[in-house]
Amino acid sequence: MSQLELKLTNMLEPAVVALGFELLGVEFVAAGKHSIMRVYIDHEDGISVDNCADVSHQVSAILDVEDPISTEYSLEVSSPGMERPLFKEAHYQQVVGEVVQVKLTVPMDNRRNFKGKLVSCDAGTIVVEVDGQPYQLAIANINKGNVVAVFD
Repeated sequence: MSQLELKLTNMLEPAVVALGFELLGVEFVAAGKHSIMRVYIDHEDGISVDNCADVSHQVSAILDVEDPISTEYSLEVSSPGMERPLFKEAHYQQVVGEVVQVKLTVPMDNRRNFKGKLVSCDAGTIVVEVDGQPYQLAIANINKGNVVAVFD
């Protein structure tokens, strides 16, 4: 997670929690005039379009006052979906045994991308089994992670 995404998460989380939702995380995709800020929310009963609209209104108000991003961007508020993004260690712990895809900030063994079964998650480290070989990866070095939908 970038410093900007961390700052945005810390800024927005109290408001999202006050509305009764969990803030899974924030992604900011810089693309000039077409930049996007994605805010992922969740709730044990699921997320509706109305839930996203409520959170969007609250988040927009905070962003208008705080103005943390100087460039133009579009705000998207979304449920995590089937290929749930993973931001925190707790998120990885919840999906041990499932297939995940992670992209590292700094390469390990000359590669940044790992896709395989999440074998374990403990003390800031995950173990992903790729083609029968386990890779121990620091969560702090993960730029982006998500669950991979598997259909049997």
